[in-house]
Amino acid sequence: MSFQNLVIEAELGLNLENSYEKCQLNEVIDEISEEEYAAGRPLLSALVQVRGNRNQGDSFFRLCERLGLGDWKALKKDREFLEQQREACRDFWQNNNNFSSYL
Repeated sequence: MSFQNLVIEAELGLNLENSYEKCQLNEVIDEISEEEYAAGRPLLSALVQVRGNRNQGDSFFRLCERLGLGDWKALKKDREFLEQQREACRDFWQNNNNFSSYL
């Protein structure tokens, strides 16, 4: 999902052309991912990608570094890392027990 689609689907009403509002969205996504990670759940932010790009922005990889998952530049170059994060997220949330427990 792109940042723009997230704003639309979640009815956030943010203007991503405004750098302040885009920064706010990044901060919220990071906070959610930090909470999820601390609770032993996968990073939801792995599923939000930069528009027109099939990759995450630097903020995702910097978040991973803050969480102790490795150097952000090395993680950004490692395509398997990103796919593992996405797959873990999909697997976790497609499990009906997980989905209904945390809905």
